[in-house]
Amino acid sequence: MLKTLHIENYALIQQTDITFDAGLVVITGETGAGKSILLGALGLLLGQRADTQVLSDKERKCVVEASFDISGLGLQPFFEQYDADYDDHLILRREILPSAKSRAFVNDSPANLQFLKELGPHILDIHSQYQTLTLTESLFQTQLLDSFSDGTLLAKYQNLYRQYGSLKRQLEQLTAQDAENNKVLDYNRFLFDELHTANLQPDEQQELEEEAHLLEHTGAIKEALGTVAAVCDGSGDSDDSAVARLVTARAALAHVISFHADIQTLHQRLDSTLIELQDILSDVASLDDRLQFSPQRQQQVSERLDLIYRLEKKHGVDSVPALLDIQQQLDLQLQAAEGLDDRIRQVMEQVDNVFAQMQQAADKVTAARTKAARQLEKQLLPVLAQVGMASAKIVVEITAAADFNSLGHDNVRLLFNANQGGTLRPLAEVASGGELSRLMLAVKSVVTQRSLLPTIIFDEIDSGVSGDISVAVGEIMRRMAQHMQVIAISHLPQIAAKARQHLKVAKALEGDRTISRIRQLDPDQRVTEIAVMLSSNPPTQAALQTARELMD
Repeated sequence: MLKTLHIENYALIQQTDITFDAGLVVITGETGAGKSILLGALGLLLGQRADTQVLSDKERKCVVEASFDISGLGLQPFFEQYDADYDDHLILRREILPSAKSRAFVNDSPANLQFLKELGPHILDIHSQYQTLTLTESLFQTQLLDSFSDGTLLAKYQNLYRQYGSLKRQLEQLTAQDAENNKVLDYNRFLFDELHTANLQPDEQQELEEEAHLLEHTGAIKEALGTVAAVCDGSGDSDDSAVARLVTARAALAHVISFHADIQTLHQRLDSTLIELQDILSDVASLDDRLQFSPQRQQQVSERLDLIYRLEKKHGVDSVPALLDIQQQLDLQLQAAEGLDDRIRQVMEQVDNVFAQMQQAADKVTAARTKAARQLEKQLLPVLAQVGMASAKIVVEITAAADFNSLGHDNVRLLFNANQGGTLRPLAEVASGGELSRLMLAVKSVVTQRSLLPTIIFDEIDSGVSGDISVAVGEIMRRMAQHMQVIAISHLPQIAAKARQHLKVAKALEGDRTISRIRQLDPDQRVTEIAVMLSSNPPTQAALQTARELMD
């Protein structure tokens, strides 16, 4: 329930403080006096955008603050969701600075506009005369019907609908990724097969390059080894070899070894040298035996190296380990592609499964709406009769939609005719402005009986009605106000007379500026105001008497 409203430096309002009562509150005043300015100020508290045009004094900030009693509305989880402090006494404040910056506060803590927008529908319903046209829209008609049906069924459907949409998007992404993969998959498989068939080993390039170098110089090495063998050992019975000369030298020293002490040392050294030379000859012979030149092997090594060099150039690397890394990456990509196919199949199964559940849930929503449609028709007709449309007929038509949407699989239309024997047709085609206003009031009066909404504001919803009908409209508002706060901006005295609290908005000239003031009327002032609305200013005695009668 709206308790207080403080407005400062907003449009024609310099500063005002209003305290609202429970029940029916009526706001009256001449056209252009500023009644709708109140709605604009409240709109700021509900997250509407604003600019410096709302500043009456461009050098000062605009402040709008309101307090609400929200006890019993069960809004604690909502506040917890936004990590905001909850209190039964809610204070909303909005500031518009001359710099065009805007600040919002909830219970004196900074808040963003999205929070205010989400909070607004839970605490306040502002219905302007222009919103009456929404009654002709399919979305509004569907939501209206849902207020009469089992909300848990729609919530379950919407949960499945979100799951279905999420899975569909996931499937589309996977399918797009699969299509992209397929563009390069064959080429990647060719590259992998080529590397896999090559059976590369990490160290083989260096080993092959060393072997190729050896094979290329085998002839020169063997020729050098032959020369070493010839020099050291000679051939046949030649005495010119190094071994033969060393043997001769050792024998010569053997004859004189006893004549000098150093001769024995020299003799031993010649023995060692001879042994080393013989080892060299043995190693030369062994190496010569092992070195076998093979043109076939040389061709094999050359071809293997050519393959490695070609693969390295192809992949832009310079080593076999780098090629093996690429091979591993290609293998992972191919495995991922195979896994993607499996994932696509899994998601497709999930899509089909959730779709089937969603379809069943939508059917239950349709059944609940069909039942609620009869209830809504039944409850609207007596209210319509009360506002002067006793011959009106209204039918809620439910047909299957072409596709599923967030509200199910139904097209909901209100078919209406205000005249006896008339043909039922969609509201937009047959209802006049006045009829729409009365129908919307009837709808609101029925719907609010089923909601926890604490406050509803009507902005001239009585447009286009007069006489006895206006009395009936006032009575409907008064009944609504028995279980919620109803604030009505009206120009009809019959409605003002039903109010528990009467506020008047008036313009005044202050210096060279026009300002708007709002004040609460006491009982005598109410009589005068209603009489003025009935006749003229000043009012006639007859109008004053009629005003008193209306208020009784």
